[in-house]
Amino acid sequence: MPSSSQVITCKAAICWGLGKPVKVEEIQVGPPKATEVRVKMLCASICHTDISSTQGLNANFPLALGHEGVGVIESVGDQVKNLKEGDMIIPTYIGECQECENCVSGKTNLCLTYPIRVTGLMPDNTSRMSIRGQRLFHVLSCATWSEYMVTDANYLFKVDPSIDPAYASFISCGFSTGLGAAWKEAKVESGSSVAVFGLGAAICAAKMMGATRIIGIDINEMKRGKGEAFGMTDFINPGDSVKSASQLVKEMSGGMGVDYSFECTGVAPLLTESVKATKVGTGKTIAVGAGTEPIVPFGHSAILCGRTLKGSIFGGLKPKSDLSIVTKRCQNGDFPLGELFTHEVPLADINKAFELLKQPNCVKVVIKM
Repeated sequence: MPSSSQVITCKAAICWGLGKPVKVEEIQVGPPKATEVRVKMLCASICHTDISSTQGLNANFPLALGHEGVGVIESVGDQVKNLKEGDMIIPTYIGECQECENCVSGKTNLCLTYPIRVTGLMPDNTSRMSIRGQRLFHVLSCATWSEYMVTDANYLFKVDPSIDPAYASFISCGFSTGLGAAWKEAKVESGSSVAVFGLGAAICAAKMMGATRIIGIDINEMKRGKGEAFGMTDFINPGDSVKSASQLVKEMSGGMGVDYSFECTGVAPLLTESVKATKVGTGKTIAVGAGTEPIVPFGHSAILCGRTLKGSIFGGLKPKSDLSIVTKRCQNGDFPLGELFTHEVPLADINKAFELLKQPNCVKVVIKM
């Protein structure tokens, strides 16, 4: 194992600018500072946010990509108390101090002490990663598509080393975000009806919460089976009809619409559709998907009639308070995470992963280090 005081040279997936190809290159990863850890990555996975980052979403360049993953701590800073070398961890892009106004409010998971990192740098506004002497930025709090990375210890969650590494990677963002949206943000009630635009883990959580009708909406017919495995009761392919998605949802739910909807795609027009698919006066929509457009058109009348639209980061989950529950249930087999794992590529073939994502049978691609 490399010395904790040395710079490590390793491979990482780098994007040099908007629209430029992602390349696997040699980079340098410095040792961790006082509150940081250096992690040897085991595997990572692709989240839509990574793709959006290459298109300019909260991105600075050159960019070391990846924010879903799992790894083993190689070295720790001298002020890190609750983690040690050899611990298996997943990164989180929000922290939880359990003391700030937001953490104690019970109303949000957005910690004020350890907020979302959108600068692509460490909390001290520097970087431990460089390429040919040039500073590298990363996605949110980390850069998981790298053989080694450094991140602040307050943006990590320790996991049981017996957990499937691919599943742990999914939990670090995508799966937990969808799950939490229905569990923590919407607080779906037993016996209610739900629509999920783009399918995903919100279906799983809606079933867990006791929803009796769970409608999945997706233009990819091949995802129907995945949705059913997660608990979907009905499926709508909007491409099969000239009617809008919201009209189709209403027809399937007695003309009134559903109690809750989840917009998981980030596709701008679907935000209005997801709101219109809910009941007048009481319907609640959670915006989950991250799009690339900073300003999107929205049908004002959809929300004037008493419906609610709420944004969501990490599904409202708190790393310390909630992720232990998620990981335990995943290890118990309560959630069919195997349905998500469809493809695997080595880091050297990262561009093959992007091509795989265009295939209708692809859900999640795991990147092996």
